[in-house]
Amino acid sequence: MSKQHLYLVDGSGYIFRAYHRLPPLTDPAGTPVGAVYGFTAMLWKLITELANAEAPTHLAVIFDAGSHTFRNDMYAQYKAHRPPPPEDLVPQFPLIRDAVRAFSVPCIEQEGVEADDIIASYALAALKADYNVTIVSSDKDLMQLIQPGLDCLDTMKNQRIDRAEVIEKFGVPPEQVGEVLALMGDTADNVPGVRGVGPKTAAELIVAYGSVEGVIANIDAIKKPKLRETLAASIADARLSRELVRLKDDIPLAEPLDTLTLRHPPHEPLAKFLAKHGFRALLSKLGREVEAAHAAPVKPTDVAEKPFVHADYETITSLDRLDWWIAEATRRGAVAVDTETTGVDQCRADLLGISLGLAPGLACYIPLGHRSGEGLLMEKVPQLAEADVIARLNTLFADPGVLKIAQNLKYDMIVLRRHGVPVLAPFDDTMILSYALDAGRWNHGLDDLSTRHLGHTPIAFKDVTGGAKGKWDFAQVDLRKATDYAAEDADVTIRLHARFRDRLWREQVTTIYENVDRPLIPVVAAMEMTGIRVDRAALVGLSAAYEAEIARLEGEIHTLAGHAFSIGSPKQLGEVLFERLGHKSGKKSSKTGAWATDVTELERLSADGVEIAGKVLEWRQNSKLKSTYTDALQAQINPATDRVHTNYALAATSTGRLSSNDPNLQNIPIRTELGRRIRHAFVAAPGHVLMAADYNQIELRLVAHIADVPELKAVYSEGGDVHALTAQEVFGEVTRDTRARAKTINFSIIYGISAFGLAQRLGIDRGEAARYIDLYFSRFPGIRNYMAETIAAAKEQGFVTTLFGRKAHVPLIFSKNMGERQFAERAAVNARVQGTAADIIKRAMVQMPGALSAAGLESTRMLLQVHDELVLEVPEGDVDAVTDVVRAVMANAHRPLIELSVPLGVEIGSGTSWGDAH
Repeated sequence: MSKQHLYLVDGSGYIFRAYHRLPPLTDPAGTPVGAVYGFTAMLWKLITELANAEAPTHLAVIFDAGSHTFRNDMYAQYKAHRPPPPEDLVPQFPLIRDAVRAFSVPCIEQEGVEADDIIASYALAALKADYNVTIVSSDKDLMQLIQPGLDCLDTMKNQRIDRAEVIEKFGVPPEQVGEVLALMGDTADNVPGVRGVGPKTAAELIVAYGSVEGVIANIDAIKKPKLRETLAASIADARLSRELVRLKDDIPLAEPLDTLTLRHPPHEPLAKFLAKHGFRALLSKLGREVEAAHAAPVKPTDVAEKPFVHADYETITSLDRLDWWIAEATRRGAVAVDTETTGVDQCRADLLGISLGLAPGLACYIPLGHRSGEGLLMEKVPQLAEADVIARLNTLFADPGVLKIAQNLKYDMIVLRRHGVPVLAPFDDTMILSYALDAGRWNHGLDDLSTRHLGHTPIAFKDVTGGAKGKWDFAQVDLRKATDYAAEDADVTIRLHARFRDRLWREQVTTIYENVDRPLIPVVAAMEMTGIRVDRAALVGLSAAYEAEIARLEGEIHTLAGHAFSIGSPKQLGEVLFERLGHKSGKKSSKTGAWATDVTELERLSADGVEIAGKVLEWRQNSKLKSTYTDALQAQINPATDRVHTNYALAATSTGRLSSNDPNLQNIPIRTELGRRIRHAFVAAPGHVLMAADYNQIELRLVAHIADVPELKAVYSEGGDVHALTAQEVFGEVTRDTRARAKTINFSIIYGISAFGLAQRLGIDRGEAARYIDLYFSRFPGIRNYMAETIAAAKEQGFVTTLFGRKAHVPLIFSKNMGERQFAERAAVNARVQGTAADIIKRAMVQMPGALSAAGLESTRMLLQVHDELVLEVPEGDVDAVTDVVRAVMANAHRPLIELSVPLGVEIGSGTSWGDAH
């Protein structure tokens, strides 16, 4: 018989994790419930979805009863510096306790002690009664308790913390963690510790002397004079701190252990609680419709969802069964599809299997590349031949009468096409549907969407393979487990699709999805598959040039510092700048006590004439260019194509912009000569040139239209210089200097920059910057009005819309924190303009292949999209013809969906390299 297993949930820690996990939510009565929802979902998962071997048999949630405990009597300043909880969190505290009781789980708290003390008392009592114990918390104080039979569980990382992890983290075993904590102190709890002693030094002292008392007894033996002096002066603080961090583990148990037995959540109280607060996804998960008193009505369809039953998923190992699924998909007219592969690189991964989903609960997995064992021990796995499967799926995926549905379709589209299966229209992508509906509100990954919208947390990849995606071999996973995992993804996808499709028209985002985002998917897939050629020899030469520049700068920095040190070490750099060289106004981290040496601080010093700061900035930039680009790009050249294939994230930004990764080709710096030289390493294929087509000042043009600024519209309509106009209006004259300043002002103010920020960019005092801003708005009042109206709309709706109707949600606009709220206001202003610009270039990308084909220019291929720029590979003889097509498409990309009162300017260049095209 297996042991009893008690789970003790650190309720206070759960609350704050839940609060920061979700955007602000309110229930039908208008009460904030974001933290309540997150807490409820996390507790539910803990109760129902752990593996059987680790599942709790007993469970309790432990809370802090109040802020005053026996530790405050011991030390009045204990936790005195902690800020009060956020205003919108306070009314959620009692509701969270209601949630725990709705699960019929004991909710334990006690005046005068902390939750950690209650947890310690229950944990030791349970161990004595021969239970296994898991503490659900990542709190370092609770790691003191870890011992055989007792571990901690960090649910955010889904990681168990045992003795080995504690030793790795603290450098000492659990029984000595309290000694380390006492020496290092804790600024969050206002535990004094020993000033200047951090985690590393504290661990070294405890390893050497065993305990705080051991350190005190051996102060005279400590070799470092400063440390010896500090410890001698801090004996009282060290002893006090040791008592403050010591857990009180002998509190009488408020509830006997046997009353903590975990049972399946009772239906009625839980359903009533979920319905009352409008938690529809969780109510759906409960299994049937409930109408609770005074609760918002819930549709039967919300709670009548078919449960997830993994045993119902089918593993396809015969052609007869595959033919049945294909015929059924054809009859139904829709099929969800997902691929399992050997890695995450869409242009290199091999196909291991394909899953199909036809309806909730009706899904299958077709294994193709599974095996058992390695080398001579490898055994055959019963599965169909890839060629036979591809021949049959080709017909299904090309059928214009069958809707193909996927989550992140672009990835599957590339993998399948590389294996001979093109996925043709019609198609839908649940990730892109979610993005059109909820950009800026939350993550659009499948697991997150399933948990949020279906109340179901899918099987984790690491739970199937034992590791993270791309690091462990799915090919050797047992076919039953592989089917449970893979078919579930198709099942989740088909269910999400039904929910999202129904929302499109109701929430008025059909246009952006149908005319911008969905048709972009195959276009970007084609770009990623094509890739761009890179001159390896040029990269090698650039790496050498950067290496020489880094060495030169390193020598100059060491000379200015007066000695050699590790420039890449923020700690050593801070000591050089602010202690050895004595530069003033340095900031220290409240957590580590180290000097701040970030880019803002270095730029401030450099502006003040501190030469070494400017040299360090150069050193950092060159080091980054070398490691991130010239070295890394060489490793990222695909040997099969001799090209680099970036991955464009279609649902990563709140504004609609694409982002690039593996490698990131959108952040190559172009302000320095060495940075610009990287673009020269991207080259055209023989007989071709690279063409760069860039929108000219598109965001300023859009501001002129949206804010209806007559002066700006006139300048753009007449082909004039908008920066010269601003220079004349703000400074009264146009010179090289005033135009440069006007350019900075134009691109800063439209995004809501503060006087402080503008002062930093222009190198002037804040008062002068504020005067420029006031003068700018007095000359262009439409811009101020536009910004105010946009912020007001965001505060009213929680989102702003682009000209094409894309919604960019800004949940922090409702924050009680002024800094967060001001950030959200700037983001709202930015999103409306930047989002419209993103929509326009996406429209151009969607229309470009058809326009080139219609002009007989099919040999031209789009390779990259970088912010407002498109990069194409063009046959040498077609440059003029392609230029005309590209200019026409980009200049008119917004039509016929919207009309603009300013023309869109397009600048086009070409050359043998990307750098030459500019």
